[in-house]
Amino acid sequence: MKIMLDTSAYVGFKRNAAEAVEIIVMAEQIIFSPVVMGELMFGFRNGTRFKENMNDLNRFLEHEAVGLVPIGKITSDRYSRIAVKLREQGTPIPTNDIWIAAQAMEQGAELITSDKHFDKINGLVHTIF
Repeated sequence: MKIMLDTSAYVGFKRNAAEAVEIIVMAEQIIFSPVVMGELMFGFRNGTRFKENMNDLNRFLEHEAVGLVPIGKITSDRYSRIAVKLREQGTPIPTNDIWIAAQAMEQGAELITSDKHFDKINGLVHTIF
């Protein structure tokens, strides 16, 4: 199973949320978005354990099943299409989450999240824990 982690999934994993841990441990391949990494680093910088949190994140990213994937033209196009559709429907979600969803779709990965607003994106394969 190929999965992509939303920020909430990584946080759930680090906090030992049983369902998040189970999904992540069972995954064959875990892809990570630079958008998620930016959100995490923002949170780390606003806390008191920046260095420890970054060390944990770097160890996670070094695992053989985990890969950081770039944002390319296809993701950018998909982002724009999702954003327009959500606006037309009157159901906007946070901009970063549109990027994350677009990247998961491009990569053919199931998005793991605790955020229900991803339900608003047609065609996104995702699991809410």
